[in-house]
Amino acid sequence: MNSRKADRRGFLKKSAALAGLAVGAMPFANGKAFASVTPNLIDDGKPGSKLGVTPEEPNIEDLAYGGRSSYETTERAHTVGALGGQGLRNLTPLQDSIGVITPASLHYIVQHDMHIPNIDPRTHTLMIHGLVERPTVFTLEELKRLPAVSRIHFLECTGNSGVMHYKSYLHDLSVGRKDMALIQAMHGRTSTSEWTGVPLSLLLKEVGLKPEATWLIAQGADVSGRAKSFPVAKAMDDVIVAYGQNGEAIRREQGYPLRLVVPGFQGVNNIKFLRDIKLVDKAYYLQPEISGYTNTKPDGMATWYESQVGPKSLITFPSDPHKLSGPGFYEISGLAWSGRGAITRVEVSTDNAKTWKDAVLQTPVFKKAHTRFRLGWNWDGRETVIMARCTNEFNEVQPTMRQLAQLWGDSREPKISSDEIMHWWATAPVGMFLNNPILPWRIKTDGTVHDALYITLNPEGGAYPGI
Repeated sequence: MNSRKADRRGFLKKSAALAGLAVGAMPFANGKAFASVTPNLIDDGKPGSKLGVTPEEPNIEDLAYGGRSSYETTERAHTVGALGGQGLRNLTPLQDSIGVITPASLHYIVQHDMHIPNIDPRTHTLMIHGLVERPTVFTLEELKRLPAVSRIHFLECTGNSGVMHYKSYLHDLSVGRKDMALIQAMHGRTSTSEWTGVPLSLLLKEVGLKPEATWLIAQGADVSGRAKSFPVAKAMDDVIVAYGQNGEAIRREQGYPLRLVVPGFQGVNNIKFLRDIKLVDKAYYLQPEISGYTNTKPDGMATWYESQVGPKSLITFPSDPHKLSGPGFYEISGLAWSGRGAITRVEVSTDNAKTWKDAVLQTPVFKKAHTRFRLGWNWDGRETVIMARCTNEFNEVQPTMRQLAQLWGDSREPKISSDEIMHWWATAPVGMFLNNPILPWRIKTDGTVHDALYITLNPEGGAYPGI
């Protein structure tokens, strides 16, 4: 017992001495303390380097907001290609994602003009008017005094995974751009965050809805004055007037200081820089709603207000930026989400849809949020195609591309010819918006990973049978 006490006293003395040394060794410049490491132990590539520490020494003030290791370089990628000049679009690096929460600094951006407002929260207000009993103007301070909620939800751009982004990606490749993988270029317009704010239902009850108020129009304070209408029934369900994201104020590019979060609905509904909500008695068919967010059917008729995102999943590892080092064990991982309820099942095929195995879902599983799935896999080194499909709590199953086209009323059968398939896909009603087909990856014998759905022109010929 005495020996143990002596050992403990000795350990504490050494710890105290080391702590004192660390404090005493902290350098100061102009009265400010700087973080430091012992110079002769810096791993700078020179003889005698020992600790594996780089010579980068941020000062304490630089660390007030935190930073990441210089060895971590994943970042959003900007769209150029076919969409260049049409606003700001920065895409989430899904290939490097971990868990389900997207860091605010990596959350995708779709801004329809080239200017992001920098709004003073002290002067910003939200006006709710129209078919209400008590038109009201709320300051941000007043909103923050009301009962708040924090919920985890995904956002997804309406055109995510659409043919327009495939064309943009091909354009970028043709001009020599090499800094963006297809998974990010095609599918990087979706992210999940914890959103904090006031339920819109609470505000609508506060102002008092008139019986004829069945729709609302929300508008932002950005240069283009983006606006969107949707039913009051959705507003009274789970919509959030959000001022927080992942434990801090919403980032400027995400609509600071206030934005709508409309869970499960296509991204265009989630108005940023929110300043105005008007209650109305019908859908207003705003110009963006009838020209940019419609799906044209084979008979020439178009559908409007198709807002809910269908069940969708995507394998993020391995995907096209990755290369398997050789045969052996790997953990396949990816994300699944649905605009209606929670994901209850994800199946993974490692043999081109011949057989399927249930993946493990990371818990807790949140409604209308990204769900991480994982499946252990022993790769035998032979070429194969891997893919995932998900099911939500209403037993809706993620479709193949052909099933998706049929859902939108397209009964045409594509011929197995690369040019004809691409033409069919580009002109099908699924070509632009609300794309949620099964998304396969082809793994070659050298471990490289390639898209097996969108890139149908390949040396081997043929096409993914699920198309």
